[in-house]
Amino acid sequence: MRVTVRPGVAHGQVAAPPSKSYAHRMLIGAALAAGVSRVRGIIPSEDMLATLDCITALGATYTADGDGTLTVRGLGAQPDSEPHTETAVFPCRESGSTLRFFLPLALAASPGGGSACFRGTPRLMERGVGVYETLFAKRGIRLEKGTDTLTVTGTLTPGAYTIPGNISSQFATGLLFALPLLDGDSTLCILPPVESRLYIDITVDVLRRFGVRVEETEPNTFAVTGRQAYRPADMTVEGDWSNGAFLYALNTVGGQVEVTGLSQDSLQGDRVCLSCFRRLTGQETAPGQETAPETGEPAGAPAGAPAVAPAVAIDISSCPDLGPVLFAVAAAGGRGAVFTGTRRLRIKESDRAAAMAGELARFGAQVEVEENRVLVRPATLHPPDGVLCGHNDHRVVMALSVLAARYGGVIDGAEAVKKSYPDFFSVLERLGLEVAYHT
Repeated sequence: MRVTVRPGVAHGQVAAPPSKSYAHRMLIGAALAAGVSRVRGIIPSEDMLATLDCITALGATYTADGDGTLTVRGLGAQPDSEPHTETAVFPCRESGSTLRFFLPLALAASPGGGSACFRGTPRLMERGVGVYETLFAKRGIRLEKGTDTLTVTGTLTPGAYTIPGNISSQFATGLLFALPLLDGDSTLCILPPVESRLYIDITVDVLRRFGVRVEETEPNTFAVTGRQAYRPADMTVEGDWSNGAFLYALNTVGGQVEVTGLSQDSLQGDRVCLSCFRRLTGQETAPGQETAPETGEPAGAPAGAPAVAPAVAIDISSCPDLGPVLFAVAAAGGRGAVFTGTRRLRIKESDRAAAMAGELARFGAQVEVEENRVLVRPATLHPPDGVLCGHNDHRVVMALSVLAARYGGVIDGAEAVKKSYPDFFSVLERLGLEVAYHT
């Protein structure tokens, strides 16, 4: 689907969508509970539908009442007479979180050995589960990979687990959900540098709400008691800072949008978006990033550095999902920026740094992509010189839409927003922007 967004001024009040990070975890906790839980604030995005399919594959059941509230009957509340097939199929669609969260759970739910087949898009399988592959091979668990499938055979056993912290927090989350179910105690050590640590904190918070305790005995090392029982709970998903960032970003291109439903005290790491936007638009200066008035270069820049060097440096290793929108705002503001901690953008729904560099070039921006660094050079933008490509990536599409709100633009593959924010373009229309749809 192609969408045309015409230049305009977004204005009005809008509620942020529910947090995808919390929703995934709450549904999993509800599925593992010995009873009936209610989770309010679930929207039918592709990623949520994938997790709902997978809690069903795990053996839980749920009903929806039409207003975003789900009633989940967990594993411990299922009739004993209902048998489970030996090989369950977990349809993950294109949700990396779903795949990485459920893989250890499928093993933990198979006492005595069993197998599970995970299905997803080829791109999802390309993104990989290398951390698990290495970890489980030492424990006799087999993983067989196909173009769009991953089959795992074996049983998760208690013990000491060590994983790298600079890949994805999703591996830690998957283990933290599964290890309490085992028949013995375990430890999970996450080696530094630990990126996206706040996502792990969200996991621990959700576990606590379902009555499961893990103890951080030293930084990034967790003691997990086995044979714990998840207790049913009644909870509401808080607003999503990751997607709320795109709504706030409209204000950096002339909009007047008030975003409601977001907690300033949230554990979500992407709440830093507001501070990042202020820095990128010159409203806030970070310590050590003061601008030298004579040259417009960062204070302390080497003598002879190019006069076009950006004055803002931002590390996004703990908030990689903000990458596309931060690149767009840096380009639109004309001041540019240097972003570090960008390595993981290559293994998202698209190679996000390369994708945004190519699309921003159509607006006249100059973006240089390195191994773990992205440089957006100061430039004056113009309406795009061709049709923009969404790269089958919801966050790329939404970031391009922010720029299109100022300069106009046609975005091909705009349906990618269904992955996390299905009514994104309807929200833009409610905020006064003119949007046209082309099939």
